[in-house]
Amino acid sequence: MASKLKLDAVWDDLDRTMGQLFMMGFDGTTVTPQIRTLIEKHHLGCILLTAKNLKSAEDTTKLCYELQKVAHDAGHPVPLAIGVDQENGGVNSLFDEIYIRQYPSNMGIAATGSTDLAFEVAKATAQEISACGINWIFGPCLDVLTNARNQPLGVRTAGDDPQEVSAYGVAFMKGYKEAGLVTLGKHFPSYGNLEFLGSTLDVPIITESLEQLSLSALIPFRNAIRQGLDSMMVGGCAMSSAGLNAMHACLSEQVVDGLLRSDLKFDGVVVSECLEMEALSHNIGVGGGTVMAVNAGCDVVLLCRSFSVQQEAIKGLKTGIENSMITKDRIYNSLRRVLTMKSKCTSWEKALNPPGVNFLETLQPSHTALSTKAYNTSITVVRDKNRLLPLTNVIDGEEELLLLTPLVKPLAASAASRALSETAATASPEPAAWERSASVMSGERVFRELGRSLARQRSGRVLHTSYTANGVRPVHENLINRASAIIVLTADANRNLYQHGFTKHVSMICNMQYTTGGEKREKPLIVVAVSSPYDFAMDTSIGTYICTYDFTETALNSLVKVLYGELSPSGTLPGTISKSQKLHHSRQHWLVEIFNEERDANALDSLIVAVMEGTPPNQRSELSSATSNSFILHHPEVVEAHFVVRNSSTQALYGFCSTYFFKTTGTGVIGALFVDPARRKLSIGHSLHNRAIRTLLQREGIKRFQLGSRLPSIFLGIPTGHGAERKRLRSWFANLGWNAALSRPVCSMVARNLLTWSPPEGMAKSLAGAGAEFDLVYGWEYAGPILDHIKTSNRQGLAEVYKLALADPSACGIIRAKRPEDGALVGTVVLYNMHSRLAEYVPPMKDLNEMAGGISSPVISPAVGEYSTLLQGLILLGMRQIKAQGCNACILDYMDGDGNFDGFSAMGFDVLHNFEEVSCDAATWTMIPPS
Repeated sequence: MASKLKLDAVWDDLDRTMGQLFMMGFDGTTVTPQIRTLIEKHHLGCILLTAKNLKSAEDTTKLCYELQKVAHDAGHPVPLAIGVDQENGGVNSLFDEIYIRQYPSNMGIAATGSTDLAFEVAKATAQEISACGINWIFGPCLDVLTNARNQPLGVRTAGDDPQEVSAYGVAFMKGYKEAGLVTLGKHFPSYGNLEFLGSTLDVPIITESLEQLSLSALIPFRNAIRQGLDSMMVGGCAMSSAGLNAMHACLSEQVVDGLLRSDLKFDGVVVSECLEMEALSHNIGVGGGTVMAVNAGCDVVLLCRSFSVQQEAIKGLKTGIENSMITKDRIYNSLRRVLTMKSKCTSWEKALNPPGVNFLETLQPSHTALSTKAYNTSITVVRDKNRLLPLTNVIDGEEELLLLTPLVKPLAASAASRALSETAATASPEPAAWERSASVMSGERVFRELGRSLARQRSGRVLHTSYTANGVRPVHENLINRASAIIVLTADANRNLYQHGFTKHVSMICNMQYTTGGEKREKPLIVVAVSSPYDFAMDTSIGTYICTYDFTETALNSLVKVLYGELSPSGTLPGTISKSQKLHHSRQHWLVEIFNEERDANALDSLIVAVMEGTPPNQRSELSSATSNSFILHHPEVVEAHFVVRNSSTQALYGFCSTYFFKTTGTGVIGALFVDPARRKLSIGHSLHNRAIRTLLQREGIKRFQLGSRLPSIFLGIPTGHGAERKRLRSWFANLGWNAALSRPVCSMVARNLLTWSPPEGMAKSLAGAGAEFDLVYGWEYAGPILDHIKTSNRQGLAEVYKLALADPSACGIIRAKRPEDGALVGTVVLYNMHSRLAEYVPPMKDLNEMAGGISSPVISPAVGEYSTLLQGLILLGMRQIKAQGCNACILDYMDGDGNFDGFSAMGFDVLHNFEEVSCDAATWTMIPPS
């Protein structure tokens, strides 16, 4: 326990002891006369550095060293504790483009879903500032957003779920400690539900009762204390509820000594909120406030920048002790805690030898990779109802893209930078340094760079302009009319209401129907919240909504990758926001590319193998013996387009989808859709499917869609061989807009041991009674009547199968059934052997590993009464012919479930694969279904 620490005699000097109980800031990027006086004359023990002090990593290292050297030369027994706010996102006191990496905000990290990543990012952040000589980090932020709607904290917290805030807070804390810094939890007892009364002289109020706080807001603080939190900042807010009344929490014995020390058992260093707060100094005065803070139990009193106010505070503490308003026990207990904390993070050896930029150079490569990974995994697509992502889905390369960005102010990191931002324009001694330090926070520079990044990757122009509280102006309307797609950025629109109004107005303009190619549709609009995700999280009228959680350059680089499909966004809204509002978990949107046979054939073969290996041992994969060639028809009357999701670095394919448009029947077909088993449930299939539908919708003459293809004959529909899998796949396709209730069963069948096979008894007799004459013909000269006959069926792929057979007489034939009285065709079926081109599109044929033949595509005239008998007759004659050619197996590659399967079983056939062929009218498919 810190309170048991035995003190050295040097601390008998009360002035020296009092100095350790203050933390002060100053203006300037070098040691100023004021801060030198505070260290040398008043023995100041702790210093807060903010953006106004920090020009670069190199200058910060120099400044920290000089401050420590002043303290050392002045005879300080222990080094200074030097603290900063370095929360990441928009709140970084130290910014250096070369040596200090950007990482997502607290909420951005929570959006990644990984506390391991939170630990790594915290550790990296702490290593970087520690290298510059800083030893105390003002973090983690442990506030729970119990009222997310109107809070200045925004993305500085992990969200509104106390357990989640707790988990990330502890992960951050451990990461900071791992790098050797001491930690400070803030802002006790919570800034997550403050009520603002309007005037700067009014303190924001916490109205929750102690019981309410215990059930929610205090959970992260309690857990961090148990895990070894070093210090705690107590806020300057008021508290007003039954059993708890305090004008300023950090001045309240009930809050600090009672709630924090006694109830939560915290024995670390308690730091007050800055006593320069206008409300506090105006109502109480800084001298009196200092006495109250120490009596309440604060160990360190924070005063951000005013030298006269800082002197007033020191004088007030001294007077308080002299007048016995403060006991010496109280002073020395605080000293012990401060010294215990300092012993964990510093020594004179360490303080006078900061590693500086040489060490930062060694960290840079791994930290750059970590920064990219963190941002890439934080970007969250909350909704994409009309599948606007990636942008290549909805806008051609030559069309214009419009980017609309708000004019934003720097994000205040703390009371110190709040005070600074109010006077930066006139009072800062070095405006250039402030401008550079703040550039990470100001939006204009990064928004301009975002526009350039968007433009670099497309041939069409990117139009970029900003918007203000003046709303939608004629210039905006003109640009919206010109552009083919619009991106609107918002930054805390819940607090900057003009952004909310502007975005809703733009949305209304985009929703107004406009005509393109005779079709009415909405103009694509993407809204990106670059700070708080609460801007439009609940507003489902904004159909495509993305959250980046901050607008640093690195965050917006990741955004560009998402918009162009180079990155699949995996972030999720943190906290209870998605659960309580029943927001759907956003699907990832993958870049879908057109299959390139030369580039992708080998990778597709590898993907097929991976899918087959991922099939349970008791099942037989429909892809068995399929190769990349099995999907490529090169048929003059079939328009084919195949799509892949791939890793452009390794060339590996993650998913494949084949589509065919059969001109003869106006049918657009998805003939195959499969994903690497190791990457399922990542929405690769959704992305492929929706690109396929978009492409088929554009085919001239499209009349209907179909799941399952007769040619090639690999997936005849949705595979339905196994109960649970059948249910899952039917549900999956149903969610994409397919009506499985309108399906029909189809299957492929196999007969083995043909060489010892003989037809069932009585079948020959019933065949004779079918009232038809049968013959076998080869070659194109017989095409006319056969092609006329098959027109009686509108099934997709029939004509193409027959034409392949007629054009390949050496390997294919057609059995005909004719009416005896007039020779009219009443039935046909295709025969083919293993050497035919047709066999390439029936992988099960190769899978038999023996001599085999195939029977395909029977067509029986609708007028025939004895349908089943005639069908069986055609199949029977086909089997005889295939047996006569020395084959031991026969494939029936596309059989309607309406047929008599019992009859085929009697003939020696077993079902190989079952499917449900699903069709729908293209005219009813008006849009891609929502997520």
